[in-house]
Amino acid sequence: MNEWHVVENGNTIGPISQQELLDGLASGRFHQDTLVWRQGLTTWTPAGRVPELSASSQNRPIMPPVPPPSGQMAHEIDFEIFGHEMQFVEIELDPNESVVAEAGAMMYMEDGIQLDTVFGDGSHASETGTLMDKLFSAGKRLITGEGLFCTIFTNKGIGKKKVAFASPYPGKIIPLDLKKLDGRLICQKDAFLCAAKGVSIGIAFQRKIGVALFGGEGFIMQKLEGDGMVFVHAGGTIIEKQLDPGQTLRVDTGCLVALTQTVNYDIQFVGNVKSAIFGGEGFFYATLTGPGHVWLQSLPFSRLAGRIHEAAPQNKSGGFAGRDEGSILGGLGNLFER
Repeated sequence: MNEWHVVENGNTIGPISQQELLDGLASGRFHQDTLVWRQGLTTWTPAGRVPELSASSQNRPIMPPVPPPSGQMAHEIDFEIFGHEMQFVEIELDPNESVVAEAGAMMYMEDGIQLDTVFGDGSHASETGTLMDKLFSAGKRLITGEGLFCTIFTNKGIGKKKVAFASPYPGKIIPLDLKKLDGRLICQKDAFLCAAKGVSIGIAFQRKIGVALFGGEGFIMQKLEGDGMVFVHAGGTIIEKQLDPGQTLRVDTGCLVALTQTVNYDIQFVGNVKSAIFGGEGFFYATLTGPGHVWLQSLPFSRLAGRIHEAAPQNKSGGFAGRDEGSILGGLGNLFER
């Protein structure tokens, strides 16, 4: 009986018997692209290219993806966040594990990661449900301002593989475990970055008319449900506040990033017209009443974009005015514009 050596998760194991290797192929421990070697082979060779292995394994059943542990619906992923003000998150996937992300968020991925675009939010319900379930899943994303499709990154290679996602503007990435948040998190529409496959990305309607009209997010905020890891991004510095029962916190509506489902969210008038007009803080602020957790951002992207727009030179039609950097006239040149 030939003795075999196998590369598993980056490590060489062996010698093992051919029967042990065939059993590993049948159980899904090894795959057709697993590198193997025995005496007589000139180099490490994928198992599928070795006649005595591929012929014996052609009729073996295709093993399903490894189920999440302990009945968990979402895949269990490892991660590491890099950077300070310009962060990105690197996610490590075991074979057959997947992560769902917004389109355009991917920074890099290692060889063996397979990218797939799916209709809906990529959750188990949208994959295994009926056509109406899939349409409803995609419709929820469309209502929240996202696209009908999302991107799933799956490790189809041997051993652990990594894929990274970056925020679209300066700020922080917040890793949150939905199992520790009673399975649900409410966040602003553009806060979601990526999540373990199995997390459902839905909508949360604000029933109060004041919140709907003046809350900055309209009737709709995003609702993340499941038992896996989610990654939310926001601008500037992030702070988490724990509110006791009945404790109230008043914040600028744009500074609210996310809150747990037990927090009551409402909108209130600042108090008087003079403060609203000349105070520079707007007419309304958000009131958050505990118990629960809230996450706030110090620099909402809307505020940053507004300051950039105010500071940029504009022409008579309201658009941005171009200026030659080498012009000796500078702003005086605008005097001669018609």
